[in-house]
Amino acid sequence: MLETLRNAFKVKDIRNRIIFTFLMLIVIRIGSQLPVPGVNGDVFRSWFESQAAGLGFFDAITGGSFLSMSVFALNITPYITSSIIMQLLTIAIPALEEMHKDGEEGRKKIAEITRYLTVGLALFESSAMTYGFWRSGYLLEKNALTVITVIAALTAGSAVLMWIGERITEKGVGNGISIVLVINIISRIPADMGALWNQFIDGKGLLQGVIAAVVILAVIIGMVVFVIVLQGAERRIPVQYSKKMQGRKQVGGQQTHIPLKVNTSGVIPVIFAQSLMQTPVILASLFGWGGGTDFWSKVLNGLNQANWCNPKEPIYTIGLLVYILLIIGFAYFYTQISFNPLEIANNMKKAGGFIPGMRPGKTTSDYLNQVLNYIVLIGAVGLTFIAIVPIFFSGVFGASVSFAGTSLIIVVGVVIETLKQIESQMRVRYYKGFLND
Repeated sequence: MLETLRNAFKVKDIRNRIIFTFLMLIVIRIGSQLPVPGVNGDVFRSWFESQAAGLGFFDAITGGSFLSMSVFALNITPYITSSIIMQLLTIAIPALEEMHKDGEEGRKKIAEITRYLTVGLALFESSAMTYGFWRSGYLLEKNALTVITVIAALTAGSAVLMWIGERITEKGVGNGISIVLVINIISRIPADMGALWNQFIDGKGLLQGVIAAVVILAVIIGMVVFVIVLQGAERRIPVQYSKKMQGRKQVGGQQTHIPLKVNTSGVIPVIFAQSLMQTPVILASLFGWGGGTDFWSKVLNGLNQANWCNPKEPIYTIGLLVYILLIIGFAYFYTQISFNPLEIANNMKKAGGFIPGMRPGKTTSDYLNQVLNYIVLIGAVGLTFIAIVPIFFSGVFGASVSFAGTSLIIVVGVVIETLKQIESQMRVRYYKGFLND
């Protein structure tokens, strides 16, 4: 990793890209500290801290912007949601599917639609939040100008972050939106480490403090290694291409493989599941719903991950079981819409390729589907394990940190992918230089 970065700085173009990315990240962190005008930040912070155990992931992906109620409070979550919606619509709507198949021009049109959808979604979310602020008394003044200012600031902040992410993709090291997400998560690490130090090490005896430090480091390192293994694991399906006669020569006949990633859907199933479980909790808190002993209040408590794995209230752990089922279900659902075994089998057949021991066409498609279902289950179980480890430690030991589970998957995946892109850019420039010589 360090060697890759050191070699990258020797190439002027890549060095400029890295510097540009770094400067954009500084702009993001500055914007994360600019408060939204018209919102009583102290009152809002008090409310958030009372809900923080259940909103740790949201706090992590916004880099603390939501906690401080800065202009970047919504962050890039509207863009992520819009991108996922567009991916689903591309499968469901034939016109968008054709647009996706049109190559670069089609992808540009889909990207443009995604931008408009992002702004619309950000406007809706900021309006809903502002209404909640109005009802809860978080606004400094209850008038139309304050409401419009808050909505405009939150919407504009999300749009600016989307623009910065696209500029990083174009002029930086690539994966702009993902890099914005990662810098937000990383920015919370010092606070998380400080919280763990104060809770389990500071003020304890020497032996107890050392044991706690060793356990914390072992869990963190173990989780990182497990995520790296899960992200890199794949099942390679061998493919053989038939030989063809061209004139007096035989061409083709090469062997290759189809790489099926164990964690095909990445972190998306966890994001889907968390959004589905946490959105009602957040809305109920903002609008003052729940908090009683009636049935719906108990349902909301069961949806809040702050109540899961709590030995004093084990009944709420039913919410964790629902969460696990949602992750596994979304893993299968997203894999099915992003990977089409029948289409791959038909393309192989047209190109003269086949899987040894399998007939081209439907037999190949059924085999790929069978293998895919098997490895998706393994990936979903691994993903679920990573997601519930921090929830378990939070419920049982009260160790609530934002940098864990889902955040770890995002950080490791993006770092690995970014390094691969830098290496790829270096390889391209090396070949260009070789050919120029």
